[in-house]
Amino acid sequence: MSGAKNGPETPRQKMIGMMYLVLTAMLALNVSSGVLNGFTMVDNSLHTTIESSELRNKSMYADFQDMFDKNPDKVREWLEKANLVKKKSDDLYEYIEGFKVEIVKMTDNKDANDSAYVKQILAKDNMDKPSEYAITRGNGKILKQKIEDYCKFLVDLSTTNPAKQKMYQSIFATGKAKDGKPWEIAMFEMMPVSAVITILTKYQSDIRASEAEIVQYLKAQTDVMDFRVNKITALVVPDTRYLIRGAQYSAQIVLSAVDSTKTPEYFVGASSIQNGLYKVGCGKTGAFTYSGQIKLVGNDGVIRSYPFKSDYIVGEPSATVSNEDLNVVYRGIDNKFSISVPGVAAENVSIRVAGGTVQKVGQRYIIRANQDRDINIAVYAKIDGKELPMGGGSYRVKYLPDPKSYLRYTDGGGLTRLVQDAPLSKRLLKGDGVSLIASYGQDELIKANFSITSFTLLTVFGSVNVNGSRFNAKQLSDIDKLEGGDILTLKNIKAVGPDGKVRILGLIQIQI
Repeated sequence: MSGAKNGPETPRQKMIGMMYLVLTAMLALNVSSGVLNGFTMVDNSLHTTIESSELRNKSMYADFQDMFDKNPDKVREWLEKANLVKKKSDDLYEYIEGFKVEIVKMTDNKDANDSAYVKQILAKDNMDKPSEYAITRGNGKILKQKIEDYCKFLVDLSTTNPAKQKMYQSIFATGKAKDGKPWEIAMFEMMPVSAVITILTKYQSDIRASEAEIVQYLKAQTDVMDFRVNKITALVVPDTRYLIRGAQYSAQIVLSAVDSTKTPEYFVGASSIQNGLYKVGCGKTGAFTYSGQIKLVGNDGVIRSYPFKSDYIVGEPSATVSNEDLNVVYRGIDNKFSISVPGVAAENVSIRVAGGTVQKVGQRYIIRANQDRDINIAVYAKIDGKELPMGGGSYRVKYLPDPKSYLRYTDGGGLTRLVQDAPLSKRLLKGDGVSLIASYGQDELIKANFSITSFTLLTVFGSVNVNGSRFNAKQLSDIDKLEGGDILTLKNIKAVGPDGKVRILGLIQIQI
């Protein structure tokens, strides 16, 4: 088999090959005799269309430049894109023209003109040269890549118009043919020169038409953000509707132009609100922010979004009620104050004290007096970046009220008792937990700690001065000698509080 295959052709094989060549020639003659003349007519018509497109495009570029001269800030971006469209369109157009010229040169074995027309081609039915130039030499793949790049460029410029994107993708499609052949094979394999040149001219016509489409689209973008209006109203937009004496009122007075035929859509977060009126319940106090967007259809039919952000403050309902006769602070202890300014966030409120110190703990202010007579408290609020005085007051500095003296002991049930005048057994008086204390008792209005420094113990055996708040061994021995009905008196009881003042408290009497 192999020898027969590589040997000289038999007379029968030569005859079959000759018949195939004759049949191919007959098919070519059939195509060229009728259809090839039709390609000439189509190619001529396409060149006429291209000339018309180029005149229209030239006029559009001139209008674009005139718009830029009148309003450069508004038009610059879009004119730069249009000029880039012109450059890329010209580059691809000229590349295809050169592609055509090279095929004609190979076909007619002569120098072709700068522009290739089908009517100028001699061997219109040649099927070898297009395939050789495009497929064998690899120029078809290069052309395909250039067409794809140009298509992507147009699609990227039309991001807001899906319909145009789909149109460009259809016009410049370079995918596989229905039979699965690559684009360059389907375009150039076994295709007569007249058909190839006509198809390439069609691509040139599509380039000029697409150039016109995209430039017109870019031109429209220069006023796409301009909305037609039929109603103008005056609006006053204040920085705030709540002001404090000493602050500055600021408001922007503007003309608002609206199109009553178009209704925007308003959103706060993901929730739609009617007519742009935002309402929210204020169940909590504090500073709150919200944001959203307004959607409106532009002149080009594309929906555009306009974001916004704002904030507000919710405070507790408040009223100021004060008893001026009781405007006092006590020395030596923490005086707790609740201070706020309606309409101002807590973090923007500050306190200054003349004659004392101030510290913020949580939502309260701790004020300690460090002088006698009076201290002054001043309240400030930070508004529009400035600290403004909101008021304050003068408070009298007082020493703590004198506490009462008590004898503290533990009863038989293990409970702690406080007494000033009561019968007690000697056993309870001699217990481990017995001591003198100074306190405001159960009805205390002020919390303060006092220390007993000394007292005098008076019994039937005489009086004894005691340092501290407890009985020593000698006093306990005297108490043990007392009999039922004897009186034990504790007097000259001295106590020191957090204000440093020494006080002499009332006596305590215990009957044995």
